[in-house]
Amino acid sequence: MKGLIPLGLLIALAAVAVFSLSSPSIAESDPEEFPDPEFVDLFNGKDLSGWKDVNTSPETWSVRDGMLICKGLPIGVMRSERQYENFILIVEWRHMESGGNSGVFLWSDAIADREDTLPNGMEVQMLELDWPKNHAKKDGTLPPVAYVHGELFGAGSLTVIPDNPRGKRSQSIENRCKPKGEWNRYVVVAVDGTVKLSVNGKFVNGIQQSSVRKGYLCMESEGAEIHFRKIRLMELPDGLADKSNTAPVIKN
Repeated sequence: MKGLIPLGLLIALAAVAVFSLSSPSIAESDPEEFPDPEFVDLFNGKDLSGWKDVNTSPETWSVRDGMLICKGLPIGVMRSERQYENFILIVEWRHMESGGNSGVFLWSDAIADREDTLPNGMEVQMLELDWPKNHAKKDGTLPPVAYVHGELFGAGSLTVIPDNPRGKRSQSIENRCKPKGEWNRYVVVAVDGTVKLSVNGKFVNGIQQSSVRKGYLCMESEGAEIHFRKIRLMELPDGLADKSNTAPVIKN
């Protein structure tokens, strides 16, 4: 099972390479104009360089022992300094509280002036395994367990077509998340409005036709302490994003 992610990434990059070679204009160009994609760290393990607070507080996010610590309050997000279109994102995270809630937003507008305090974006859900139990209805009915492990959905006005529909959301086909105190690894492949999510070594969810295909990354604070030890991104070649499906650029 350990070979699934590297093989999948190699296949994706090979597909990009084949497409590039098939294009006469690119094939005749200087190869140095198109450097090989490589991973970069969006979290350096030392400070919050590369990130800007949107609507949390100076106490919400901190760095300790090489980890990004989110206290969970107030509810809100911080965003990447720049926008991204096509990419592979690796995030390693662990919840520290039972039923904790968090996530990462892709292709977000990073504007949080709405009543729910969260921006538009394609959310990759991060919930601790006890979340359904802690949110049972008065009659004892539990929310679906699928809501916990890597659910994907359009937040706010962003819309998607789910691979595995649960209403407007897409649920994972297999529960692979680990409980509080244990590390989880997400690999997110996001290309031209399509997202595929691997949870702890296996692709289990996806969406298509996102209404926004270029925007900011946002890390979510939503009520519980969560730790991140790796946030890495491989930026892939530009695709089909245009003004109609790109989030507005924030100038500050």
